[in-house]
Amino acid sequence: MSPRPLGRRIAAASSGLVVALSLVACTTHPSPEVAVRSFLLSWQGGDHAGAARFTNGDPAEVEAALADVHDQLDLASVRFDLGGISQDGDQAVAEFEASADLGIGDPVWTYTGSMPLTDGPEGWQIDWSPSVIHPELEDGERLAVSYEIEERGQILDREGEPLVSGDSVTAFGVLPAEMDDKEAGVTELAELLDEDPDPLLNRVRSAPPEQFQPLVLMRDNSVDGTLLNEAGKISGVQTEEIEINLSPRVAPFLLGEVAGTAEHRVSSRVAGAYQAGDTVGLSGLQNIFQHELAGTATTQVVTLGDDGQQTAVLESWEGVRSGGVETTLDLELQNAAESALEDLPGNGYLVAVDIGSGDVLAAANASGQASDDGAFTGGYTPGGAFTLVSSLAALDSGAVSPGSPMPCGYQSDIGDRTFTNPSSGFLAGEPDLSRNLSFLCNVGFVDIASDVGGDQITESAAALGLGADWQLPLPADSGTVEINDDEADVAAAMVGEHGVQVSPLSMALAAAAIADGTWNAPTLVREEGPAPAGVGDLDEAHLEVIREGMRDAVVNRFPEVGSGEEPVYGQAARAEQGDTALHWFVGYQGDVAFAVLAEVDPEMTMWQQYAVTSATGFLAGDPEGQQQPLTDDQPLAEVMPETESDLN
Repeated sequence: MSPRPLGRRIAAASSGLVVALSLVACTTHPSPEVAVRSFLLSWQGGDHAGAARFTNGDPAEVEAALADVHDQLDLASVRFDLGGISQDGDQAVAEFEASADLGIGDPVWTYTGSMPLTDGPEGWQIDWSPSVIHPELEDGERLAVSYEIEERGQILDREGEPLVSGDSVTAFGVLPAEMDDKEAGVTELAELLDEDPDPLLNRVRSAPPEQFQPLVLMRDNSVDGTLLNEAGKISGVQTEEIEINLSPRVAPFLLGEVAGTAEHRVSSRVAGAYQAGDTVGLSGLQNIFQHELAGTATTQVVTLGDDGQQTAVLESWEGVRSGGVETTLDLELQNAAESALEDLPGNGYLVAVDIGSGDVLAAANASGQASDDGAFTGGYTPGGAFTLVSSLAALDSGAVSPGSPMPCGYQSDIGDRTFTNPSSGFLAGEPDLSRNLSFLCNVGFVDIASDVGGDQITESAAALGLGADWQLPLPADSGTVEINDDEADVAAAMVGEHGVQVSPLSMALAAAAIADGTWNAPTLVREEGPAPAGVGDLDEAHLEVIREGMRDAVVNRFPEVGSGEEPVYGQAARAEQGDTALHWFVGYQGDVAFAVLAEVDPEMTMWQQYAVTSATGFLAGDPEGQQQPLTDDQPLAEVMPETESDLN
């Protein structure tokens, strides 16, 4: 619920209660209308002593009763409109409409009131009783605002498994009736817990005094005996143990962080209205689906008896029940993805998607940070991993055809650039595109770049979803392909070294399109996914050539990836971006397509192809990630030769 800022002032006159000051100052009240208007105008303006003068009640008691209404409801403002007045001799009854604003984000309570009047020696005066405030308020009763806050909902994986763990927290709160001084006590508690006292006071002022009001939550592992002892010294302060869905079990950057506990300093981090004791999503899906997960409280204006027990409900506003958010994530695959990245020497990402639908099955970072969303938003150089795309461009353009020769030499000079193969070798015989792809022959690809052309590379990239127009609930990047006409730059684009930026998510989706024959837009939350971007059909014969090259790449260059009964298809490559080496593995197995990116110190890259190792761990579901050093008979993933005779 919302806060009601400290020190608010009651709004001034409304158009329905314009009264000349000279009339208000009269010592007698010549008509019922003058008496009622004057009373309501003074009440509305916060002049409770002035309002009391228009009644026949004890002035101090009336003043206190009207002031209590504002405190009991913690009103932001109140306004009145005068209704009809019926008169019978020296007796009259006046009706009025009241609009009581319960605070920012809270409802406005509107009701019809009435008050009897009697004409006496002082003129017309209001016959005072609590029913003047509200028709159902009786002697010995007071008003209060009661909130029933919803429990925070759960974020679920595709099988309904919970992705957020229930944390045991200590709720620091107060029992208002037992406080010697509400403002001083709440302020002291806020200072002890390093929180802003204003939202806490807003809740306590209008709360039923005999009900415990939870104000600040703190995880149990942060609560020690000293803190509990200091809090216990404040009159009216109590604690309760409760459980709330707060911590992500997996994928912190996707699920996000929840505020509500003292360590979050809610008041300084949450923009907008909130109620003390609420939980608020700060990032990720917790933030995007805050309304669905938190719901809204049921708010009631109630009357309380002398014993503090509720006697009646004067008005109720039903809240919205909290609910769950169903994601497309697969908890088992998500755990495998996170485990596969654990032993990387630097940061890294892994994204897995469902081949037939584009559903995001897993998205992980090696950093474990909730703010690290590079798996979705990162712009990275793909290097040779882009040959999956340029192979399609080569076939779609007609520069090569399935099975036609595509020579792979030692090097190629194009414009002012010299291109070589990662292995510094070449392929003997008459290799075709599939073999060039499987052994990552950069020279073979750059040599046909002028026949393919930058426009065709861009078009084929778009057919595989790079740069496509789609949107997830969370920030994400579909990649960019911007190639100029320079012949060396077009050649560099063929091997992912110019004009191309991709995210692990966009490359996983491209691999899924190659496997399925159709590109699908990604989905992360059920019933929230975008419609596909309308990418045209892909040529099945061309895709089969690429699949063959990807399968041979696994068999010949990194067979350790091929675990399980289903064959693995993929491409591995190394690229440079700034002072970081990027290791890629992009591929698919069965119904799952995925992309792995490892950010590595260039000085370490000769020891391992870390993306291949992580891909191996992911597919095997091995918590240890199967990290193994290379030996002399284990060529780097970029090394091309199929046999010793291929090296010349």
